[in-house]
Amino acid sequence: MENPSAAAGTSSAIAVVEAFLRALELLDLDGAAELLADEVVYQNVPLPADRGKEATMKTLRLFMRFGDHFEARIHNIAERDGIVLTERTDVLGTRAAPLTIWVCGTFEVRGGKIVLWRDYFDIATFLVQATKVFPAVALHFAKSLRSAG
Repeated sequence: MENPSAAAGTSSAIAVVEAFLRALELLDLDGAAELLADEVVYQNVPLPADRGKEATMKTLRLFMRFGDHFEARIHNIAERDGIVLTERTDVLGTRAAPLTIWVCGTFEVRGGKIVLWRDYFDIATFLVQATKVFPAVALHFAKSLRSAG
């Protein structure tokens, strides 16, 4: 029989990651920030890592300026000892011009907070798609600058 405390730990770490991704889907950055540890490290490999909640949230706010849509389609999710692995398709940008990117994510959860979030994706696929949707994304970004100014 499975150890009940191990099962509880598994579901809670997975639940934290699922809640985090759901908050991002809802564009609820405050809700997402509540699930990040102050010392979180966030990295889109191969890009440089953000260190700390403030830097991570700055990056997420920047991403939101380029689009108004995010969806995380989780295909597989697994956990061991607080490390949660996701295989997913992220859909981001605008609804009219979405980027669809296959992503593998690693999350480390401690004390109910994400302390590490590292996503791996094919940057060549991203760049090819980005060039196709750039005009729509640029228009959205320009509109967001006008409304913020």
